[in-house]
Amino acid sequence: MVSSTVNVLRYTALFSGVAYGWYHRRSLQSEHDKHKLDNAVHSREKLIAEAKEAWKRKQDPANDTTLITDPEDPHFDLEKLIAKYEKSS
Repeated sequence: MVSSTVNVLRYTALFSGVAYGWYHRRSLQSEHDKHKLDNAVHSREKLIAEAKEAWKRKQDPANDTTLITDPEDPHFDLEKLIAKYEKSS
């Protein structure tokens, strides 16, 4: 027959293990949540930086792809063409 002291030790070890497991799981989950949040913030900052860079490229008149260089075209603008060549040189 098992003595009451051994039973107390067994149940103490069991409940201690359960309590430790619960605490350890909470700490791991909190680290995971923090890492996930940091990744989301970093991803959002990266997207914002890319959008700002794209907007700058779009607003840059030196990269104007709609510039018409054909003098026979009715929408040809000599001033824009000269301004583009001045900025590129």
